[in-house]
Amino acid sequence: MLQTNGFVHFTIPVKELDRSEEFYTKIMGFRKLRRNAHMVFVETNGTCFVLTLSENRIDPNKGDKHDIHTAFRVTSEEYDRAKTFLAQNNVRIFKEEDRPTGTFQGRSAYFHDPDRNVIEIIDLVRGPVAEGE
Repeated sequence: MLQTNGFVHFTIPVKELDRSEEFYTKIMGFRKLRRNAHMVFVETNGTCFVLTLSENRIDPNKGDKHDIHTAFRVTSEEYDRAKTFLAQNNVRIFKEEDRPTGTFQGRSAYFHDPDRNVIEIIDLVRGPVAEGE
């Protein structure tokens, strides 16, 4: 088996770089590292990801399902502030939960980016928890 020791970046597919760059920098608060003709490289607290123009249709979940999503950790204080900020910027939280058990425990909120990719913010109080713990 491979022996990886972390990840370098992950990719989120988008249809319009300008719109996505604005959302991920101004709404999500990520720092832009660089941009080329088909990608915007951004980071938050040392975690990098790439907004990449997709030639394919972007529709990872039907309706307000959230099985396919990207989760970002926030503090307890930021979680409460973020909910208000998202509402003020017309970003609809379509699901909230407070998980006392499971692999990732804490309060979480789910919303869509401009391309309907699902984003989760989580006030992580415990995680990851292995089965049987």
